[in-house]
Amino acid sequence: MTHALIKCSKCGLPETYETIEFDAAGVCNICRQFEFKQESIDWSGRKTMLEQLITEHRGKHDYDCLVPFSGGKDSTFTLYHLVKEYGLKPLVIQFNHGFMRPTLLENNERTFKKLGVDVLSFTPNWKVVKRLMLEALVRKGDFCWHCHTGIFSYPMHVAIKYNIPLVFWGEPSSDYTAYYDSRDDEIEEVDETRFNRFVNLGITADDMKGMIEGDFKLDPRDLTPYSYPALRDLKRLKYKSVCLGSFIPWDTKSQSKLIMDELGWKGEQVEGMPPGLYPYEKIECYMQGVRDYIKFLKRGYGRVTQMTALDVRYGRMTLAEAKGYIDEHEGRRPQSLDYFLEYLDISEAEFNAIVQKTVVAPNEPDFQNIKLSPRLHDLHLLYRELKK
Repeated sequence: MTHALIKCSKCGLPETYETIEFDAAGVCNICRQFEFKQESIDWSGRKTMLEQLITEHRGKHDYDCLVPFSGGKDSTFTLYHLVKEYGLKPLVIQFNHGFMRPTLLENNERTFKKLGVDVLSFTPNWKVVKRLMLEALVRKGDFCWHCHTGIFSYPMHVAIKYNIPLVFWGEPSSDYTAYYDSRDDEIEEVDETRFNRFVNLGITADDMKGMIEGDFKLDPRDLTPYSYPALRDLKRLKYKSVCLGSFIPWDTKSQSKLIMDELGWKGEQVEGMPPGLYPYEKIECYMQGVRDYIKFLKRGYGRVTQMTALDVRYGRMTLAEAKGYIDEHEGRRPQSLDYFLEYLDISEAEFNAIVQKTVVAPNEPDFQNIKLSPRLHDLHLLYRELKK
């Protein structure tokens, strides 16, 4: 018998959500953090802190700051805000995870040219990426280890090489999880502690080396982009790595509209999402639908639940409306899964068996009654492995 998940009485997030807790009123800690940010943070004081931080670093090095950049709504807004509001000269660093969609690439080119910024883009070894994806899937039920570790570690290597101590990220994690609690009223540092707390899934690059080198020809240097730099090098740099969203109120919907209006940034349809409702959310990756599908199988919720919960907190949507979107669109099998299985050279039955081992109780996935998600209009452009 399927267990009905306990859900937040205010936003609808389920008990299987990462870091979630409920108070006596049945309201989750994510909602309580949101209330604190809306009502109790001195945003004027936070802006002053931001201006002081910028003043300390402006004009001191070849670049005023480094901005890790995926091309999604948050990093695009961060770059826009720093250039337009403060006139900073940033170095933009992009970790290409291997699945960037055409619309994203067009957005990036348009953004870079309109803002006038210097950009470095790094693409890791595809053969290594595939092996890392498989290992992370088997170990943690999350194939995105290479992406998350690379996005958060590689820019720090660049910061050291180019002597850029100030690094700006986008939204703080407290907007979505409770790994950090905004009610502590502290600035969330994007450092090695944060990296090890939830970014790398508890698997270091050295751990990964030991896991895969027995059956994969690996040059140890291949894992450098996924390892956090040595603390002595970061201390020597006197780095400051922070989220812009710790200093200014963060609202993805309004910020997305701004970059659409100002930069011509274009949204995109993502597998498993209601058409037209969230064209700005997670458009960076062809594999986003697969990632959300795995989360649904493991935890009983996906991206629709997470985004509608945010809209409910903002008063833009009722719980009943959110449930309608969730029931209609969440948990569908993405057609990009076919490509994913080819990359890892596994069958769908093997995929299901792997995911089944990582299911979070009391969720119970029903592999037999899953509907198919509509095909992405640009899926045919995704790289496909040649048949042997």
